[in-house]
Amino acid sequence: MSGFWLTEEQEAIREGVSKVMADFGDEYWRNADETGRFPEEFVSAMAAGGWLGVAMPEEYGGAGLGLTEAAIVMQTVAQSGAAFTGASAIHLNIFGLMPIVKFGTEDQKRRHLPRTIAGEDKACFAVTEPNSGLDTASLETRAEKHGNGYRINGRKIWTTMAQRANKILLIARTTPKEQTAKPMQGLSLFYTDFDRARIDAKPIPKMGRKAVECNMLFIEDLQVPAEDLIGEEGKGFQYLLAGLNPERVLFGVEAVGIGRAALAKAATYAKERIVFGRPIGQNQGVQHPLAKSWAELEAANLLAFKAAALYDAGKDCGAEANAAKYLGAEAGFRAAEAAVLAHGGMGYAKEYDVERYMREAMIARIAPVSREMILNFIAERVLLLPKSY
Repeated sequence: MSGFWLTEEQEAIREGVSKVMADFGDEYWRNADETGRFPEEFVSAMAAGGWLGVAMPEEYGGAGLGLTEAAIVMQTVAQSGAAFTGASAIHLNIFGLMPIVKFGTEDQKRRHLPRTIAGEDKACFAVTEPNSGLDTASLETRAEKHGNGYRINGRKIWTTMAQRANKILLIARTTPKEQTAKPMQGLSLFYTDFDRARIDAKPIPKMGRKAVECNMLFIEDLQVPAEDLIGEEGKGFQYLLAGLNPERVLFGVEAVGIGRAALAKAATYAKERIVFGRPIGQNQGVQHPLAKSWAELEAANLLAFKAAALYDAGKDCGAEANAAKYLGAEAGFRAAEAAVLAHGGMGYAKEYDVERYMREAMIARIAPVSREMILNFIAERVLLLPKSY
């Protein structure tokens, strides 16, 4: 970005993605939500356009651009009406394999990155566990040395895309917690084949984003060759940290995109819906919540792109990225809620899409980190208050 505006090249990215999204209208996403059918055509179109590699290195087939450009791509997808169904379908392709980009071997990069950019490999990301939640240091999944590699056993939860994945990015404990100097040590990161003979993936029924499923994984004696270890053994959590801030930025801009889509629907309806001889949009009781949502979305968006700019410049962006995710999620959800209410009873009807936006906007308020943990982070790292947990 140049100041508060996108550059010509960045505007071209937004326009290019918008052209792709024009082929996937409300009916397409409504159908995906109703049936749970994965949006294969959309993913293929994004891969064909080269958008999956926007932030990947050029030498492996990517565009070599930054988090700012990735954020533009993902926000454009969400804002088109695809919401988190569209965004989540390509999320891991866009930025999920950054641990390999930053810490992988040359062989790993050449084997995996071109296939991810082309959409040939479908990966899932397995971190969270039933008994640990956000307490990553308490992960129980174990990776033990076995022959020329590792044998992994354990459970994971909320693993997205495991029903169709052929690859898995997985963190597991290689050194018992009690044998490490710090709790976060002894965790290792692997990128390996999703062996369905060793991994049982069970979908979790949920309130929204039916087409992009989440799963409980049961991993039993998964054999992982040594060459599938990312970086050094025991430094997996450190490698994950490198991708947390970009993930928060992307969730923030996607939530803003959903809020904008909802706001556009509400404004159109408010101008067209006539009650007592006048459009309901003439009433301040309808106008003001929508106007407030616009202001909140714009503010959240500015902070998110500030965080992206800091990241691309190699500067610390932890506070900004976390705050952007927090503000984007809250503004996106409130805009979707305001849109439902502006539609009155029809806001509860699927044909107007705003109820879908509201259900999907809820995701960003919970994942990938809770609102409360973000506030803890800001309190401790920015305001220098004592740790509360």
